[in-house]
Amino acid sequence: MTISSTHLHGLWLPLITPFRDGALDEASLRHLVRHYAAKPIDGLVLGATSGEGLSLSWDERARLVKVVRAECDGIGRPLPICLGLGGVATSDLIEALDRTASWPIDFYLISSPPYVRPSQRGLLAHFTALADRTAHPIVLYNIPYRSAVGLDNETLLQLAAHPAIAGLKDCCANRMQTRELIARRPPDFRILTGEDAQSFDALQAGADGAILLSAHLETATFAAILRRVKAGETEAAATSWAEVEDLTRLLFTEPSPAPAKYWLARTGLIASPEVRLPMVEVGAALAARLDQEIERRRGGG
Repeated sequence: MTISSTHLHGLWLPLITPFRDGALDEASLRHLVRHYAAKPIDGLVLGATSGEGLSLSWDERARLVKVVRAECDGIGRPLPICLGLGGVATSDLIEALDRTASWPIDFYLISSPPYVRPSQRGLLAHFTALADRTAHPIVLYNIPYRSAVGLDNETLLQLAAHPAIAGLKDCCANRMQTRELIARRPPDFRILTGEDAQSFDALQAGADGAILLSAHLETATFAAILRRVKAGETEAAATSWAEVEDLTRLLFTEPSPAPAKYWLARTGLIASPEVRLPMVEVGAALAARLDQEIERRRGGG
């Protein structure tokens, strides 16, 4: 491992995966990377929740990583890349780690096994087995409303001691748990908030950064929020947050990333709002609301 947890800070973008006619849309992907690499972001997450990672074949995942890395390097902005992985069986995830060990990535983002509801001891053994095997540092992904079971803070603190576990994407949706973990975590264990609507509170509590789907829109404003919180500019940060807080709810009115993809297609950043079943594109009512918000923000400059 040649990259450290010190890279886990600031604003990370969980990049959507553009599709067209059922296939990976490489032209839109290249356009997206060039667009966001010119913005004040600090890293990219690929193939996770926002990237519809579980719907991607291994060939598509490999192509996704290759294209993004090549575009970043080609324009002289070698952003760190975190690859999302998920699954139920520990053995399957170990196989995935072996398969991707030589890929040009910097971190893995790995969520708790869904459906099977392991105990905390089971989660500790699962992530320890992965950390013992990995070629790249692991960012834990605590999102109990998707995985059916969450990592509690005692388990997280034990995992934080493993040298291959660099940090956490925190989507526990529990304000007190987040604040307690931030207060107790070791200094080299980085916490990035991933709960868009609650991200401002987590940043004020001391989170090191954020992984936010909403930052596909108004990217500079989200980056300014992080910068102003870190600088102690409380009033200015709150003013910036007020400009985008509504987006962090609007973009999750229907299952993500369909609303964000609709917005990006309507504004010309991708060719199509296509998602893969069982995801579906936004309904007519939400499309009208998104159109209205797009026009409002365009009118405001």
